[in-house]
Amino acid sequence: MTARLSQPLQGILWMVITGLMFVGVNVLVKFMGPRLPAAEAAFLRYAIGTVMLLPAMRSALRHKISLKVKGLFAIRGAVHTIAVILWFYAMVHIPLADMTALNLMPPIYVTLGAALFLGEAFALRRLAAILCALAGALIILRPGFREISLGHIAMLFSSVCMGMSYLTAKRLTDLAPVGVVVVMLSLTVTLGLAPFALAAWVTPTWHEVGLLLGVAALATGGHYSMTLAFRSAPVSITQPVTFLQLVWATIVGITVFGEPLDPVVFLGGSIIVLAVSYISWRESRSGKPAPAPAP
Repeated sequence: MTARLSQPLQGILWMVITGLMFVGVNVLVKFMGPRLPAAEAAFLRYAIGTVMLLPAMRSALRHKISLKVKGLFAIRGAVHTIAVILWFYAMVHIPLADMTALNLMPPIYVTLGAALFLGEAFALRRLAAILCALAGALIILRPGFREISLGHIAMLFSSVCMGMSYLTAKRLTDLAPVGVVVVMLSLTVTLGLAPFALAAWVTPTWHEVGLLLGVAALATGGHYSMTLAFRSAPVSITQPVTFLQLVWATIVGITVFGEPLDPVVFLGGSIIVLAVSYISWRESRSGKPAPAPAP
């Protein structure tokens, strides 16, 4: 980034790049299709990601970890394992726009969980924002007006599990260095996915391996650029940019995968983005760290 750009603008641009990378992850997984079981596809993606972390792994694992922290790492790994299996299943069974919109929900669950389990203040305005986001999810699903598929149900539970994972991470960052938290997530999820993957193993083609390499590279790059965005500007500035992910996902879904345009999904996703952005703005004003955005 050029030094002439203001810090907020740098943060916005990095967040735009982050959104493009994350939409790219979704597109590659959707291209891969349902031939590989969801658990196996998730395992291969995390195994590749773990290999990419090898240069940082040695120094990260040198830190002494207490039994309590090890237990939290195990809990987070188990919850995240369930989340990514459900995510990979949902990705190939529901439209890209639905997937992207529902994938915006984890910060809402983090905010709710932080109030219920970590004792954080819970103002009525935050409750109103959470209710608005849940209303946005209901608008997307439209129970009673259209059939809710297993893919939609999987995505809902995946978002809840992701929120639980981020909530555990919030606690872990107070007990261990960030590098250790990142490495341990990759290791525990890879190990957690292994038995599920081996139970229904399907030999992947070179094409599928190539797509999963792309998924791992884009996901890693997306998290790195998101970190740069948060370093450059407050979350209250960068969070609204996540709305563009819904725009791009809708465009790609229509032009590449032939999915129909669904204005109701766009409306529900917009409500969720507004609710998450409002919570981020309120927490930035109070000096508290904003809830983690969806990966």
